[in-house]
Parts: sequence; structure tokens; C-alpha cells
Amino acid sequence: MTKQFFIAGLGEILFDVLADSEEIGGAPVNFAYHAGKLGAEGAAISTLGNDRRGRRATNELMDRELCLSGVSIDQDHETGYVEAQLDEDGVATYYFPDDIAWDHLKLNDIAMGFASQVDAVCFGTLAQRSEESRKAILTFLNAAPQALKIYDMNLRQLFYTKEIITESLHQADVLKLNEDEIRVIAPMFQLNGSERDMLKKLHKEFNLNCSVLTRGSKGSLIIRDNEEVEHPGIKIKEVEDTIGAGDAFTASVVIGLLLGHPLIKISDHANRLAAHVCSCKGAMPAIPTEFKLIK
Repeated sequence: MTKQFFIAGLGEILFDVLADSEEIGGAPVNFAYHAGKLGAEGAAISTLGNDRRGRRATNELMDRELCLSGVSIDQDHETGYVEAQLDEDGVATYYFPDDIAWDHLKLNDIAMGFASQVDAVCFGTLAQRSEESRKAILTFLNAAPQALKIYDMNLRQLFYTKEIITESLHQADVLKLNEDEIRVIAPMFQLNGSERDMLKKLHKEFNLNCSVLTRGSKGSLIIRDNEEVEHPGIKIKEVEDTIGAGDAFTASVVIGLLLGHPLIKISDHANRLAAHVCSCKGAMPAIPTEFKLIK
């Protein structure tokens, strides 16, 4: 039997508020959900409000079999939400309200206990927009020296600074970003040339184990040591929306790395899984058992 991995998403839980629905999401919890569906034990570490959305989030995430013991409740701030607008290609643009529960991320005793247990933890930039949550995230990362640390850059609006990105890169073993994000940070880090050139410079400068660049429907580039694997992407008949596809991709890569899979196998699985998520509505659709990596 394959080793069971304990994998956490650290940061925001929020609702994607669309024109006709509200869907539970937030990059770290999306990542944890997909890690769970691929065969790991997935846990969310976040803070919810004591309100209708908070109760709904708890119920829906429990139904999805996520461990929520590391989620704390804030009595004074509402559960996170974001207004998501989809363009004609199903690509989302996000608008975030200020001062909500995950801006006050608190690590309860169980969450801190997880720090010594997790095999991998994924964190991003958005939840670090508040000093309080940023300190909590760094506290957890520093208490988890054994964990594979994944920085999914996940830049939103202007909720980032060079300082936050630089510290996050220093914390990370694995970097995941998309083609838009690498162009945004290129002036910050004097990145020039092709996307490959820019990714390789980041990879070397921050001594990363693995660096992942996603390119939407055009696939991906993954770098590890002196090995590079490009993938042209998977064509699907119809894109429902792209919400959560990058998080599924990240979860697939992380479990592949933990299992010691060849990079070409990691790349293929991640692209196929992300394509499936794009063909479904919402960030946490049902995942066919054929995608499961840990049996």
C-alpha cells in the first residue's frame, strides 16, 4: 500500500460569488480538496466567520471529506467572499472585500499541531495581505521544517508587494505561478527573455526544488534540477469555467513529487486533471477515480 500523505492548504477560505450562484473556494482549500481526491488526507487551515456563509462552508467542506480541525472561528468578522466575473472563455476576474475573517487568520492548537505532521503545505500571496494573517502563515511554515512547502503565487488585484513575494519564495521548495503572474513580477526581479528564461532564473535564484509555470489552455512548463518538461495542454470540448483548475494542477504536481514520479508523468497527470476541472462548474467538482494517485 502506498504511504498516506497529510497535505494542508494554508490561507483563505471564501465563496466565489457568481452571477447565478455562490461556490465554496479559495486557492488553499481548493488545493487541499484536490489533494484529498487524489488520495492524500487533505486539511484546511484557515479562519471563518460565525455567520451563514461560515456554517455553509463548514458543512460543504465536511461533505467533501476535508479535515477542518485546523479551521478557527472569528466572532467579529464575516466569512470571506469574492465577486467573480467570468469572461466569454470562462476565465474569472476577482474583486475582494476588505477586513474579513481570513484577514485575521488564527492558528488554533490543532492547526499548530499539524505543523509537525504535514508532508506538504501550500500557501499563497492573497492571505498575506494582512499583517496578522501573514505572521500566522510564516509561524506555521517555520514550525514545519519537514514539510514540502509550495508557494502558489496566486496574485490578486494589488494585494501583493515585492517584500511578500520575496519572503514567500525564500520559504518555498516548490513555486507555482501562471503566465500572467510571471509577467507581473518580471520587473521586480529583473527577469528577461522567454518565459523559460525567466522561470529558470527564479528557480536558480531562490534555490527551488521544482518550479511550475501554467499557461492556461496552452499547457505548462515544469523545471526540476536540470530537467524541463513542457506540455501543450489538453483540448476540451467546452470550458465551463477555469476556477480551481490551477489549484488542482498544483495538488497533482505535489503528490507526484511526494511519490517520486518522473517529471513527464507528473506533467501529464496535472494537465489532464486541470482540463477536467475546466470542464466542470466550480473549484471543487467531482473527480473521477481514474485520477487518483494514491491507491
